[in-house]
Amino acid sequence: MEFTYKGLKAQLNKHTVTDGELDKQIQRLQLQNPRIAVITDRPTQAGDEVVLDYAGFCDGVQFPGGTAENQTLVLGSGMFIPGFEDQLLDKVCEEPVVVEVTFPKEYHAPELAGKKAEFRCTIHEIRVKTQYELDDTFAQEVGGCYTFEEMREQLRKSMQEYTDNRGEMDLQDRLLRQAAATLDVEISKEDLENAVQEQLHNLEAQLAQQGLTLEMYCNFMQTTEEDLRKDAYPAAEAALRNMAAVDKIVELENLTATQEELGQAIAVICRNNGVTVEDIKELYDEEFEKAVMRSVLTGKVMALIRDAADITEV
Repeated sequence: MEFTYKGLKAQLNKHTVTDGELDKQIQRLQLQNPRIAVITDRPTQAGDEVVLDYAGFCDGVQFPGGTAENQTLVLGSGMFIPGFEDQLLDKVCEEPVVVEVTFPKEYHAPELAGKKAEFRCTIHEIRVKTQYELDDTFAQEVGGCYTFEEMREQLRKSMQEYTDNRGEMDLQDRLLRQAAATLDVEISKEDLENAVQEQLHNLEAQLAQQGLTLEMYCNFMQTTEEDLRKDAYPAAEAALRNMAAVDKIVELENLTATQEELGQAIAVICRNNGVTVEDIKELYDEEFEKAVMRSVLTGKVMALIRDAADITEV
């Protein structure tokens, strides 16, 4: 089969954001961004969010890990050990409060398990969370806009741009897969195993960001690590074929990446990860440079395939 990467045919699926989708996104923002009012004319009560300092003592000695400043706590949430939050009810700001508790026998710190302790607390602020009305105030304090209508239009534009980008990325991915399917390439068993292992490592990293382990994920999904590994093979092989197609097109078209393009790619990496170029320098090695180079060249290859394709918009 002849390797074909020009003149490919595909559909670009376009979607216009509806009023219903826009309304749902605004409702999500409304729920995710409660309005916080500072209370100054009454003591604390259940459901209040308080900002407090506390220091924990056991047998008169302050223990490690039991001290915090400007800690946020919702009274009644059950986030602290039993009895702690109840003793902060009906209290006023800036008056010292001594909370006396007994750590559970199964407490994670063995040196404190089952022991009595006191926490010396000071509440600095009492807050109440309420839901915003969908009005200009909501737009100003949450959306960064002057009016609610302006916020709606900006949000619609942002959602449409995201939808268009997703559609374009999906199109380019399908075109690359089409091209890769025509490439006569043999994937070695070693490369395939390495690609599968990399997929599992990436999954573990994503789970770790959510405080989960691969074992917990398998239990939740009612599967096993071995089944995950088996399921990863098709995607891993497809990824390797795509990489081989990219390399072949780079060779055939004599594509290169300039220092300016590499710098722009690094700037995007920094922006997306909230780090500076100085932070990146600590990680910058030969492997990192190769990864950035591949990213730039892959982008050029996909743009080339896209420009040479016969696209029908749907």
